[in-house]
This record gives sequence, structure tokens and C-alpha cells, in this order.
Amino acid sequence: MLRKKIAVLASGKGTTFQYILDASRRGDLLADIAVLASDRMDCGAVLRAEAASIPVLHILTKHLESALQSLSRIFSEYEAEIAVLAGFNRILPAEFVEQHRTKIINTHPALLPCFGGKGMYGINVHKAVIESGAKFSGCTVHFVDTGVDTGPIIAQAIVQVSETENPESLSEKVKLIEKPLLINTISRILYDPFSIDGKRVRFI
Repeated sequence: MLRKKIAVLASGKGTTFQYILDASRRGDLLADIAVLASDRMDCGAVLRAEAASIPVLHILTKHLESALQSLSRIFSEYEAEIAVLAGFNRILPAEFVEQHRTKIINTHPALLPCFGGKGMYGINVHKAVIESGAKFSGCTVHFVDTGVDTGPIIAQAIVQVSETENPESLSEKVKLIEKPLLINTISRILYDPFSIDGKRVRFI
């Protein structure tokens, strides 16, 4: 089977980028990372990409026209089938998202549509889950649209919220299932036919 290409967008330490790269090298993911795109050229993800000899694309997010030109190279020049947001801390330009509605995916550390939106990132998400009294949490992989955490849901996984849970322990629980779910979802989006019905993704 011909291995497909993906792009990864990241702004931080690059742990998710590394997980995807390792899965690709092990053969758990039948895809290669064609390019890492980042808005920060000194972040851990960039250093990891350079160490692995993966091209790095600098996204100047403050300049819309420049950002659009750079982002378009992900699919044109680097021939990525999909772009995976892996801790990318910027809102993508609406024009770019509209052009590639079924080609950009993101992972969120909660069960959307709950606990998403502005300010719902990192430990804030897990604090909100515990304060809500929810008995279950988890993670969601979804297509990116022009909202924040509002795109069609592709896959979810669940963890139980214990009576003694704190935000840090819940975060660790979610991390254990989030990355494997992302790898599985990338594979399905690349190789399995699907349709989108409203906010629901159906695999055929």
C-alpha cells in the first residue's frame, strides 16, 4: 500500500508530533509526516522535526496573506492529504479552513460539544469538567471549521471521573487515551471512506 502524506501543525513541546512520528516509524500509522508547520521557530516541535530531517514551514500568523500562502503549501507543495493540529495555538484563517473543510483535524481533551470553545484548553478544560460534576470525560477528534471546537466530530474516547479526581490527574487519564485515538482516527480518515451528516462523521 502506498503510504500517504500528512502535515502536522504545532506550537509547543511537540509531544504529540513525536507520538505521530513514532507511530509512523513503527508502522502503526501508514503515513509519513511531509512537513511540520509552526508559528514558533524555537519550540520543541520544531527541534524534534529538525532532528528527524522533516521540513519545517514557518507560519507568520500576524500577516494574513503570508499565512494563507504558507498554509496552502501544506497541500500543494508538500502534497499532504490532511493537516493535523497537534497543539497549534493559533486560530487558522477562515479562508484556509473553508477551502479544506475535510482535510484539517484537531484533538480536544474533553467530550465535545461540552467543554469546548474560547478559553477551553489545557488544564482549564479539566477544571471545568470536575467543577461541572460530570462523571465521565474523555477526548474528541474533530474536523476543524471556522468556529472554536465546533467542527464535525470524527471520534471520541471516554474516561471515568473519580470522586477524588483533580485537574492534573484527569489530564493524565485523558492523555493516555488521546494520542492512540488520534493515530487511529488519522488512519481512518486517510484510508476509510466517510460522509459528513451535520456534525456527525459516518464511516461507510
